[in-house]
Amino acid sequence: MNLSVENLSKVYLNEGNVHTVLSGVSFTVQEGQFLTLLGPSGCGKTTLLTILAGFQDASGGSVLLNGKKVIKPGPDRGFVFQNYALFPWMTVQDNILYPMKRRKMPRQQREQRLKELLEMAQLEGKERLYPHQLSGGMKQRTAFVRALAGSPEVLLMDEPLGAVDFQMRQILQEELESLWLKDKTTVIMVTHDVDEAIYLSDRVIVMSSWEGIILEDLEIKLGRPRNRNGEKYLRHKENLMNVLRKALVKESDASGKERELCLA
Repeated sequence: MNLSVENLSKVYLNEGNVHTVLSGVSFTVQEGQFLTLLGPSGCGKTTLLTILAGFQDASGGSVLLNGKKVIKPGPDRGFVFQNYALFPWMTVQDNILYPMKRRKMPRQQREQRLKELLEMAQLEGKERLYPHQLSGGMKQRTAFVRALAGSPEVLLMDEPLGAVDFQMRQILQEELESLWLKDKTTVIMVTHDVDEAIYLSDRVIVMSSWEGIILEDLEIKLGRPRNRNGEKYLRHKENLMNVLRKALVKESDASGKERELCLA
């Protein structure tokens, strides 16, 4: 698997005014890597994720997956939404089977994959429940394995834990990490939570609120599972917070116009 983002830009026109969300964004992602896009609301990270998914077009530049330009959604990319987006009229089992049926996977193969995913997510015995009958954790696990059901090469996640409270969020982070370690699919996740980025990621890209400029591309060299109170963990957290603090400083572009790289 090779994913490459090359000089990507996204521009919107609003009543004759040009609004640049992304400008000159470039990076590559290694196979099996858990990469997080970190930044505040409005910095363009979700826009970038939806371009990677093929949900919307870029204004310039390109996204290449295994050398092929991404121009529309495809089974090679799974997507987990913030609100899980489970089909409420389908059971856990049918939600997970849905992408496999879309790919016209043979029935025997579907049943075997379903069994594997239910076991991975510890959802055995829950397969006939509907989303409204599930806890937040079970919904999250169902959404995650449904995205994996079609065996995508890249899993894209848009703040998958953004709708839960702080205590539950840490528990679900641990569950999400456990699920990912069993599969090791390449992941690109959006978050604005520094601790979440450090706990889950192999690598963190920090985006500014000015045209999505990449401020830092940081490797998180920590073993798993991670100790949130460990010295190295806290050092990574402090380092990442320092990057965000530096982003509060105003810079001037070549024309002398001030710009605010504010991530607060």
